[in-house]
Amino acid sequence: MNTKGKAFKYGDNVDTDVIIPARYLNTSAAAELAAHCMEDIDAEFVSNVKAGDVIVAGDNFGCGSSREHAPLAIKTCGVGCVIAKSFARIFYRNSINIGLPIVECAEAADEIGAGDEVEVDFDTGMITDKTTGRQYKAQPFPPFIQNIIKKGGLLASIKEG
Repeated sequence: MNTKGKAFKYGDNVDTDVIIPARYLNTSAAAELAAHCMEDIDAEFVSNVKAGDVIVAGDNFGCGSSREHAPLAIKTCGVGCVIAKSFARIFYRNSINIGLPIVECAEAADEIGAGDEVEVDFDTGMITDKTTGRQYKAQPFPPFIQNIIKKGGLLASIKEG
């Protein structure tokens, strides 16, 4: 399994209120959440993101709320993966639970630039910046977690058995 797309680059401590502003948390409808994803940090994100694109960020991505709204908004926008130096633990787990691929790799997070074409191979953990030709090695998820993500999240993987 892999994804390939354009990089959207953000800094450290991107919290869940920036990913999906609290004023939109009166719904859990994925499409409505996605329509407002990242708007307080990047007003053009929703109109520019395409299926398979990648968010690249610094430390502590997804800090804040424990709701699944933030990773759900990102996934529903079509983002194929989030690469960060580190993730807030609850965001990390929520991402797996809803089937949003995430990868921790400090070197890639530092060096990949906004607009770079990025490819991520989830089976091997290889991240390739197609723009610069650089490759980075992240720790791939074990097969059981890859299965959860491939099936679209924890509940979907349980239903399929």
